[in-house]
Amino acid sequence: MKLAMKARDKQKLQALRAVKSAILLANTEAGSKELTEADEIKMLQKLVKQRKDSAEIYKSQGREDLFGQEDFEAKVIRAFLPEQMSEEELTAKLIDIIARVGADSPKDMGKVMGVASKELAGKADGKSISTKVKELLS
Repeated sequence: MKLAMKARDKQKLQALRAVKSAILLANTEAGSKELTEADEIKMLQKLVKQRKDSAEIYKSQGREDLFGQEDFEAKVIRAFLPEQMSEEELTAKLIDIIARVGADSPKDMGKVMGVASKELAGKADGKSISTKVKELLS
């Protein structure tokens, strides 16, 4: 944050302040416990998803200036997340999970998603996991 301030990089500073704000808010919520690393990763993923959704809306409305801002903020926040799995790595890991769980039809998607979302937390987003599991089970 200090580096962004010194460099007078307003866009990056705004993204970092959003992250700091979200963390402080989560820490001060009534009855909240100390944030774990997994909680922080989920929070950052949520912030990135919000930025992506907003960017898509702005792009569809032809607001390139706002689209650029949201897209840039998403990239800055994504830098603090663990590296995402590639499509091939995700497929291999999900095939392994499906074999361990013993799933063989789309009815078993809940079992697979439960295990997969725990094991792949922070490494892949839920939507891509869900899509790939549906594809593999059908």
